Amino acid sequence: MAKAPTIKKTKAKAKAAPTTGLSPNRQRLWLMYPPKLIKEPLIWKLGHKFNVVTNIRQASVTDEIGVVCLELDGKRDDVQAAVEWLEKTGVNVEPVEMSAIAG
Repeated sequence: MAKAPTIKKTKAKAKAAPTTGLSPNRQRLWLMYPPKLIKEPLIWKLGHKFNVVTNIRQASVTDEIGVVCLELDGKRDDVQAAVEWLEKTGVNVEPVEMSAIAG
């Protein structure tokens, strides 16, 4: 009876992660919603309108204002178009300082 060939297992080399922990096209943003937009499902619309992945990192919503820390990941042009759409809609968009939110 013939012996089955042996297969050598090799360990894959780990890629060095970026120092920020984010992919090059991923952005963390603070979104400040005015009262008239608080009840609008803008993050849902954003994920359907643009080819981006949304990840809510933190949120606080009252009757007066909504504040959301949102990660957007996708192709650079898609992320930029999504940010421009949010701003055009009336949401104030600011980048997150990396030391402000860990992980």
